[in-house]
Amino acid sequence: MMQKEDCFYLGKIVKKHSFKGEVVIKLDTDEPDLYENLESVFVDLGNNLVPFFIEKSSLSKGTMFRVKFEDVDTEADAEAVLRSEVYLPLDLLPKLSGNKFYYHEVIGFNVVDASFGEVGKVVSINDTSAQPLFEIDREGKEIFIPMIDDFIKKVDRENQTIEVATPEGLIELYLG
Repeated sequence: MMQKEDCFYLGKIVKKHSFKGEVVIKLDTDEPDLYENLESVFVDLGNNLVPFFIEKSSLSKGTMFRVKFEDVDTEADAEAVLRSEVYLPLDLLPKLSGNKFYYHEVIGFNVVDASFGEVGKVVSINDTSAQPLFEIDREGKEIFIPMIDDFIKKVDRENQTIEVATPEGLIELYLG
């Protein structure tokens, strides 16, 4: 059974397209073309992620993705999945390289600051504020470092390290 934590949110089924069961998914992405040739998606039905296979699909108007699911052949079938959220397994995310990364990807990475040195391990990303923050554990103390491009010098996937350069005194604030 696919779990939500193993998936990323792709979009939402926003409307029916034809009387033959086609639906339109509004994709939540800047790069809709990446998802043009999907074979299947997971639809969140009553908190279960159910696999739906795609017979045919086409992108129209940017992020509007028209889909004909296998076995969704009538308006009533389409009605049943309307307004459902759509997910894909994390391993289908396009690989990011360089200093671009997905939040889930850097959990557990060590953070090293240019002047402070070893800061600690990323335990989560706090994205409830206007500026997402690395939440770092340093021997039981929490340190928050804003995820600002200027601060992030290097994401080293191989060694699971993020090199940062933070303003003087920022890290010390949390250690007081």
